[in-house]
Amino acid sequence: MGRSHLIKPVLGNNYPVISHGKGIYLYDKEGNQYIDGSSGAITANIGHGVHEIAEAMWNQAKHVSFVYRSQFTSDAAEQLAEKLANYAPGDLNSVFFVNSGSEATETALKVAIQYFQEQGIVTKTKVISRWTSYHGITLGALSMSGHPLRRQRFTSLLEDFPAAPAPYCYQCPLNETYPGCGVKCADDLENIIQTLGPDQIAAFIAEPVIGASGGAIVPPDEYFKKIRAVCDKYNILLIADEVMTGMGRTGKMFAMEHWNVIPDIIALGKGMSAGYTPMAATIVSDRIMDVIEAGTKVVMSGHTFSANPQSAAVCLAVIEFMEKYKLQENAAAMGEYLVNHLQRLQWKYPLIGDVRGKGLLCGIEFVKDPITREPFELSSKVVDRLLSICFTKGLLVYPAVGGVTGFSGDSILVSPPLTVTKEQISDMVDILDQSISELTTQLITEGLYITEATS
Repeated sequence: MGRSHLIKPVLGNNYPVISHGKGIYLYDKEGNQYIDGSSGAITANIGHGVHEIAEAMWNQAKHVSFVYRSQFTSDAAEQLAEKLANYAPGDLNSVFFVNSGSEATETALKVAIQYFQEQGIVTKTKVISRWTSYHGITLGALSMSGHPLRRQRFTSLLEDFPAAPAPYCYQCPLNETYPGCGVKCADDLENIIQTLGPDQIAAFIAEPVIGASGGAIVPPDEYFKKIRAVCDKYNILLIADEVMTGMGRTGKMFAMEHWNVIPDIIALGKGMSAGYTPMAATIVSDRIMDVIEAGTKVVMSGHTFSANPQSAAVCLAVIEFMEKYKLQENAAAMGEYLVNHLQRLQWKYPLIGDVRGKGLLCGIEFVKDPITREPFELSSKVVDRLLSICFTKGLLVYPAVGGVTGFSGDSILVSPPLTVTKEQISDMVDILDQSISELTTQLITEGLYITEATS
């Protein structure tokens, strides 16, 4: 192959060329097999090479693949919206289709602000988010993201939306200990609202389980009920960023169901299409849509490919595949099995400080000292090293770096497709075991990690 004209994630790096995928496995053109232990970017929820999805693509393409949403609707888009509304809790019955999770969260931001503008409340233009969060890479979504490593290059262009502490019990930003803390991180939201002024705040956005910025951080059970009460008290909308957690990933169709809390807006992506097409969605409650319908009647958002029938048909087929094979239930069962196996690694390697997760969104956090929970310096490249070792052994896992201070903290996500079996999980964990052993040796040899045996 001559010069590549494709801009890749890291310039100058050599990437294997993909050949095909089947189930939880991927194969490059050299014939190497990889276990997709991260579903790509926590996306390929139903696995690769599913025949039913290819059929749905062809069937829709035979009729029409694209129409512009201001000129036509389509059966595929109507049926997909109905399917999502039926699954969504409470009165979340209206669906706006976009192309990516970043667009879905940014649309949620715009809808929240517009909701108050339509009522003549023009001061509510801020959306509070949490440190240790990631809501997308567009400027609006990045403004809501409390991820300093991703923000720093564009800080001058961004709003200062992150303000609240994350419910990060293992590395509490408030130096508290659960449950004696009384879930102070949730209480702190009210203090922030009072400081900024509730008349300035349109919404609070949160990932139900913190993903790419924290490595599957699960909040205490009381957390979201407290958050919901605070939002209601100050007339602030609650946005659930379910781009990573939604569509069965955590063992529920929507992760917020774990705590019986109903948000006002849900952002979806990733697993909704399972990687078979670029599509995402923002689901909005009736009380918001009723205000807009009584006013301008136009949600001020939209993209050329929004609600295109080709992608809608694919997403509909993905959900029907999930229903047919009960993948939501499998995610719950296999998630417990996976966490149990990861905890065995934690007992074996002091390098592993914490194992956590919901369903098949699981995380491992690595620390210098499991007693003090001191993180490694990012310069040690602990996660980069581990990803590279795993890759050479045929396992893909996903990085979640910077969760502790924004510039320190090393975690990975282990999140295979929801079709995964016990035998396949055992194979994954065996490779992780070998890889963490090799990582430990590397760090000790270079003087970056000291154990009792080496001190």
